[in-house]
Amino acid sequence: MGAVQGLRCRECAREYPAEPLHVCEFCFAPLEVVYDYDEIARTISRERIESGPRSIWRYADLLPGGEKRVDLGAGLTPLVPAPRLGAALGLRDLWIKNDTSNPTHSFKDRVVSVALTMAREFGFGVVACASTGNLANAVAAHAAVAGLEAYIFIPADLERGKIVATAIYGPKLVAVRGTYDDVNRLCSEIAGRFDWAFVNVNIRPYYAEGSKTLAFEVVEQMGWRVPDHVIVPVASGSLLTKIRRGLDELARVGLIEGHSTRVSGAQATGCSPVATAFKAGLEHVRPVKPDTIAKSLAIGNPADGYYAIKTVRQTGGAVEDVTDEEIVEGIELLARTEGIFAETAGGVVIATLRKLATLGVVRPDERAVAFVTGDGLKTVEAVAGRAVPAFEIPPRLEEFEARLTDRETTA
Repeated sequence: MGAVQGLRCRECAREYPAEPLHVCEFCFAPLEVVYDYDEIARTISRERIESGPRSIWRYADLLPGGEKRVDLGAGLTPLVPAPRLGAALGLRDLWIKNDTSNPTHSFKDRVVSVALTMAREFGFGVVACASTGNLANAVAAHAAVAGLEAYIFIPADLERGKIVATAIYGPKLVAVRGTYDDVNRLCSEIAGRFDWAFVNVNIRPYYAEGSKTLAFEVVEQMGWRVPDHVIVPVASGSLLTKIRRGLDELARVGLIEGHSTRVSGAQATGCSPVATAFKAGLEHVRPVKPDTIAKSLAIGNPADGYYAIKTVRQTGGAVEDVTDEEIVEGIELLARTEGIFAETAGGVVIATLRKLATLGVVRPDERAVAFVTGDGLKTVEAVAGRAVPAFEIPPRLEEFEARLTDRETTA
């Protein structure tokens, strides 16, 4: 397990061995992985990382897991400048971290690679998860290559594309009539009854560590420089907090001088408990019933909501929310300026970025990175009514010329 020392409660700091645990027995707060950073600092280097695997496992020194890696090649996704989008938003140094190119086309491949590696380390034969779609895809694919039996629990009204992209790998796919929070509660009960590795229950502390690799990659891809501001989609809140943790760890082991990166969060108005609490000046979120097209962010009772708010406030960022109409506009804006087709969560990020830029939260002179975490082909329903042919004609040149003339006349 490398430099992993064990687990520690995020509230009372009680320590536990590195086992499949996720909640403190004394205060019921979440557990997180603890590392020996002094040991890591003695061996890690930029050169060691750059010569490593072309996946998240180039950062193995800062991840849990031994040699039983389940690696489909997640990571090292493009970090691309976005000058046309930046110009539209009044931002001079905007970048997109495009995680749509991962094996199952979302950032969840990162966390699942770590989670299933740890499931192997612990000797589990069955893996499982509750999911709004992207995690289901990733767990099913990684379980297939690892030869592990998989049970995937999803809301019954999930987008058809995500259902197909999970079922094709052959897991036991269970559709539950209810919201993600209903599915998650059921899975917590099942995890207490069966000896399974639930990636977002008993394996959650290790699973969440995979998100740090997004921060590691951005810094490496920027020539070991840190961004001034990052904009992150918020579902459970874990991704946002782990990106901050990843930046902190790079400084702690001496790979960067330090950082003052501001972290902002993005939510859909139809499921915005973190944004609502942040804007009201509260520390804790009030659960809501999701009602949004951004189903991958539709977690009404986010497990890491408190920590996400704390992170945003500590770094001087903000959390905003956007309507379904703004989400679709965000998807279209990104596609038409930078050629990236994002799922609804990406639309949330771009629409929120536009709002934060208008409010002056994201400043024109900042080097800003927006995280696009999933492919638009997963959620085509969201834009299907607006992405249609300009016109339809029979296969004759005169018909095309006539329509072209009509369009030019009415333009």
